[in-house]
Amino acid sequence: MKLVVGLGNPGPEYASTRHNIGFMVIDELLSRYSVQDVSKNSFKGNAYKSDAAIFLKPLTYMNLSGQSILKVKNFYKTSQTIVIHDDLDLPFGSLRFKLGGGHGGHNGLRSADSAITKEYIRVRMGIGRPQNKGEVSSFVLSSFSKDEEACLDEWIDKAADAVEEILVGDWEKVASTHSIKKSNCA
Repeated sequence: MKLVVGLGNPGPEYASTRHNIGFMVIDELLSRYSVQDVSKNSFKGNAYKSDAAIFLKPLTYMNLSGQSILKVKNFYKTSQTIVIHDDLDLPFGSLRFKLGGGHGGHNGLRSADSAITKEYIRVRMGIGRPQNKGEVSSFVLSSFSKDEEACLDEWIDKAADAVEEILVGDWEKVASTHSIKKSNCA
């Protein structure tokens, strides 16, 4: 059984923010599968089980995501973890894949790394960077622009398609066929 995690923050005030793109992809994946809600208080997140995988949206806030990931990973003894997250180092609309590596300042990845090690597949969804480095926090917690919103559904669908293929195949092959270097949108 594989574990698919979408990083984000709980609460309606964060629902449509850049930092919650992982949650958005999980929601799309949940719409594609017949799932059973298997959430428990000890999971510190919303967990759903299908024949294909366990899907998780940690409710610990970004900085503590690893706590939830570790609980679910250990409970289900999952064989592989896939983490979907926003990435400031990639242009908006890009989609890249990576096994392991550094956290690049991303607190959700930092938490996951310390909880389960760095040996998980990352689905990196580029959100771009603000012009001023001091605005990173407000940028990731802001909503997408109108231009970006016009591309959001297609981008989320492409990421969900890639995750579905990773669940049944070789992630490196998926990476070579599903990577998007730069969106034609924003």
